[in-house]
Amino acid sequence: MASGYPETLASEWIPHLSPWQWALGGLCAYFVGIAKTGVPGLGTLVVPMIVFTVGDARASAAWLLPILSTADVFAVVYWRRHAAARKLFALAPWVLAGMVAGAAALALSERVIRTAVAVIILAMLALYLWRKARKTLDVAPHPALYGVTAGFATTVANAAGPVMNLYLLSRRLPKEEFIATGAWFFFLINLSKAPIYWWHGLFSRQSLAFDFLMLPAVILGAVSGRKLVDHIPARVFEASVTALTALSTLLLFR
Repeated sequence: MASGYPETLASEWIPHLSPWQWALGGLCAYFVGIAKTGVPGLGTLVVPMIVFTVGDARASAAWLLPILSTADVFAVVYWRRHAAARKLFALAPWVLAGMVAGAAALALSERVIRTAVAVIILAMLALYLWRKARKTLDVAPHPALYGVTAGFATTVANAAGPVMNLYLLSRRLPKEEFIATGAWFFFLINLSKAPIYWWHGLFSRQSLAFDFLMLPAVILGAVSGRKLVDHIPARVFEASVTALTALSTLLLFR
């Protein structure tokens, strides 16, 4: 009986994932680390990847949250002197409203949430491409629109990055304040989502064990992210991330 205890414990805690799912999960964690230390575009790509890793769009948000929060710590510590918290005050009540709507949406079926995640990501991509095509930061900041959308998207799919990037760009923040303010926003928002996911029963022993095993990949990504980006042409990188995100998101409709 004693000899079988380790096997029983492992079966209860270690997720039953295939090798390709473990590899994809590790890549997700690595990309999250990179995204938090200077390459936000990777954040959107991670969302459909984690859905495929977990195999459940509803649960994937909770599986990804501790990974995001770990990377948030690195970002906050690194940029702690540059945050412009006042820029977020007008956004806060609208973000909370969006999170309430997102919390209610998590009660829907996995299939509905998977489709909602795909639609949100495609909308975020369209927003990103539209802003890029305009080649201007002259976008009027509407806290209600940005806040509700960001709150809903981050609760349902951890996919508020493009919305927040657009909002912060519209505030014309210096680069350091832009990154630091976004880092603090997501650090606080991601922590506040934990009770929502717990209430819906989305955390499990296996999800937490998975997150623990992904820590080295997150740390590696956070530490090496800025150096890695210097060796990749910006246009090639952006085009690759956009194409891969669109392709992986379209697969969610299957």
